Amino acid sequence: MRKRSQLALACGLLAILGLGLVVGIGKMPAKADEAKAEGKPALGKGKRAQEFIAAFNRGDAKAVAAFWAPDGDYIDEDGRVTKGRAALEKLYKKQFAAEKGAKLTVTVTSVRLVTPDVALEDGLTEVTPADKGPPTSARFSAVLVKKDGEWYFESVRETADRAPSNAEHFEDLEWLIGEWVSDAKKGEGATASYSWAENDNFIVSTFATTINGFPVVGGTQWIAWDAVDKQVRSWSFYSGGGFGEAVWTKKGNTWTMPTTARSRDGKKVSATNILTKVDDDHATWQMTKLTVDGKGLPDPSPQKMKRVKGD
Repeated sequence: MRKRSQLALACGLLAILGLGLVVGIGKMPAKADEAKAEGKPALGKGKRAQEFIAAFNRGDAKAVAAFWAPDGDYIDEDGRVTKGRAALEKLYKKQFAAEKGAKLTVTVTSVRLVTPDVALEDGLTEVTPADKGPPTSARFSAVLVKKDGEWYFESVRETADRAPSNAEHFEDLEWLIGEWVSDAKKGEGATASYSWAENDNFIVSTFATTINGFPVVGGTQWIAWDAVDKQVRSWSFYSGGGFGEAVWTKKGNTWTMPTTARSRDGKKVSATNILTKVDDDHATWQMTKLTVDGKGLPDPSPQKMKRVKGD
């Protein structure tokens, strides 16, 4: 019940907040006198929006509902329909009683004038309850109409908001999600797991080298999208106390990762890691050009990895 009440309140304020933006995009005269001369409302700096906010803040359900067209309708993210000012007033009255002091943040993402008297608006809302609980967010689409020189919202449709995600930048790495183990029956081997984290903005890996099946050394890796340099990066934290970072470059089915790191005792380590996808369930991992404080070391044995499938 709380989720719906917050989002319904958000939609009402959101559409009215957009009115000032709609008028600004239309052929609104710059001066109030010109506006009056042409019979258009001189909203100034969001006068209509401020009037709605005032009604909202004092919990005046009747005044808030009056900003809707007489037959306006609202559909929440669960598909429930509220139609007409009387029904909207009843809804707002109930919600104001349940959610006193709620605060709203609004982001209008697009506005388009269909005709001089009809506009389409899209945006986001975030409502924070007075008890400082977690905010509720939603996406909305609204149809606004101008009647007798004033803007009203005719229809509002709401959907659940999804947090921004970088998942689209990891399409070539999504096949990694899951558990992996090397094909080695005995001797040196490896294990790794990959999973989504933080709204699919990162891929997190835990990894370990093994001897005869027992973990020896490993760590955790966060894989991220660098929006400035437009490339994949990773930061690794090793169980021995060191850390490192790498830039990922893809060519064909192979990812190459030049890596720089520091050991727990301050040694400078560099290597190039090479990950090659064989198919969705098989890959190879190879570390080459390994140096410690500038001294080259033999390359470790390449690992043939296979996906661990459930029973």
